[in-house]
Amino acid sequence: MRIDVISLFPEFVAQCAAFGVVGRAGERGLLSLHGWNPRDYAEGSYRRVDDRPFGGGPGMVMLIDPLRASLAAARAADPAPVKVIYLSPQGAPLTQAKVRELASRERLILLCGRYEGIDERLVQAEVDEELSIGDYVLSGGELAAAVVIDAVARLRDGVLNDAESAVQDSFEDGLLDCPHYTRPVEHELGTVPPVLMSGNHADIARWRRQQALGRTAQRRPELLDEAALSKADRRLLDAYRDAAAADAPAIPVAASEKDRNP
Repeated sequence: MRIDVISLFPEFVAQCAAFGVVGRAGERGLLSLHGWNPRDYAEGSYRRVDDRPFGGGPGMVMLIDPLRASLAAARAADPAPVKVIYLSPQGAPLTQAKVRELASRERLILLCGRYEGIDERLVQAEVDEELSIGDYVLSGGELAAAVVIDAVARLRDGVLNDAESAVQDSFEDGLLDCPHYTRPVEHELGTVPPVLMSGNHADIARWRRQQALGRTAQRRPELLDEAALSKADRRLLDAYRDAAAADAPAIPVAASEKDRNP
């Protein structure tokens, strides 16, 4: 997969993507990251990339021509079809479903704004989609671009050492993830739930599903409104809530034949 980043600070994004899972993806040739600085395409001795907004007001707006030229250079660098994404607070929220869609593509161009943003005419003419990583404002789109790169790269085949890691992530099935534990079993902060050491994979799977359902209900209840819950899921969730009300650990019961059907 190839991702091009249009930014006044392309080195910043490259550094963010140089570590961990994404860094290994680059080393393995599974991800190719390229930066393009609009200042390199600006004219004049000062290589200006911004100017004051029409209508007055604070801040500066990024100029059309340096951005357009850098976008043209990025497009021309590879013949594969490409989608141009502008990282913007006005964009649609980035979701795991959107990440999966982007990960299925072979090329992306991520456009990072600065100052008060980008001349709207360029957005209308060159951008395919605007995305936001949250309802807050950053100094520029570079951090958002790094988030998109990380989220997308880890879903590409071969990037994770264990492909199941991505399947079990939060939001992959519309729910939050279950809690996780490792050694030691006994610690001053608590004990590992016995079911996880039982060796019974069916019981472990039910416990994890129940914990995911319960956590989602507690922390992000709106997600349950969109999740397709089976009868078994609802029984697990009811047991979780009953146990929480009684301040006792939830113990999922074995699923009946009736529960296995949605």
